[in-house]
Amino acid sequence: MEKNAKIYVAGHQGMVGSAIVRALVQKGYENIITRTHRELDLCRQEPVERFFAQERPEYVFLAAAKVGGIVANQDALADFMYDNMILEMNVIHSAWKNGCKKLEFLGSSCIYPRLAPQPMKESCLLTSELEKTNEAYALAKISGLKYCEFLNRQYGTDYISVMPTNLYGPNDNYHPTHSHVLPALIRRFHEAKVAGAPSVTCWGDGSPLREFLYVDDLADLCVFLMDHYSGNETVNAGTGKEISIKELTSLVAEVVGFTGDILWDTSRPNGTPRKLLDISKSKALGWTYKTGLKEGIRLAYKDFLENPMRAER
Repeated sequence: MEKNAKIYVAGHQGMVGSAIVRALVQKGYENIITRTHRELDLCRQEPVERFFAQERPEYVFLAAAKVGGIVANQDALADFMYDNMILEMNVIHSAWKNGCKKLEFLGSSCIYPRLAPQPMKESCLLTSELEKTNEAYALAKISGLKYCEFLNRQYGTDYISVMPTNLYGPNDNYHPTHSHVLPALIRRFHEAKVAGAPSVTCWGDGSPLREFLYVDDLADLCVFLMDHYSGNETVNAGTGKEISIKELTSLVAEVVGFTGDILWDTSRPNGTPRKLLDISKSKALGWTYKTGLKEGIRLAYKDFLENPMRAER
């Protein structure tokens, strides 16, 4: 990307989008376009088409999405599928119609089959059934990455897709029921510490294995890929390291300073038993992550304490 290129970051107020803006600014990009949801509803086709026709961004980072944890996904299956599919199709199609040089679509590792061979290679996409608890979201994301691929094949565009593992960091969502596992644990252990609670009860049995990537590392990769990757196959974004949910809860409790007991409610769902990404492609391109998990949790907790309104989203 040229330093003076017009770059649109869709979803700049979210965790991923705001990290991409930070990365771009740090690398000297100045012509960054953003719109709040109030200024531009990406689920409405006509305003999106009008925006792209007027602004004609040369590069697009599509980080906008409706996201949430297990509870949010199960409670709003139709909403997660519709909102994400409409949003991404509107943005990708309008970018193509208005001559966007390159677009980067941000997805999620939940696109891969529930019982995919571990670690999950990009090529395992659509080889078996998805995890039911987030199937609607996954189907929408698969549609987005496939639309990018089909535009490349039919019209010769240069649209790429990135599939991150579980993300966390500044500007995360700490809602008590609609957040992902790591921010949810930060909030629960913090509130338990403040209240002097003797214990915290977590969902499942703690056995699932998960991988976590600090969001500023993802943003660094996103900018890197805009400059160094073109292709129809998505690129996994992760650390290549996994940790059990039980170990994760202990680590979060340690960072937050909660010293009570950790209990487990085995009547609650575990979700996918294991999700580890094969990151050989990003490594081969010359990129690797920088932030270790404990340090990342410390930074995320610092952000949580400094921005209390995040917990109300």
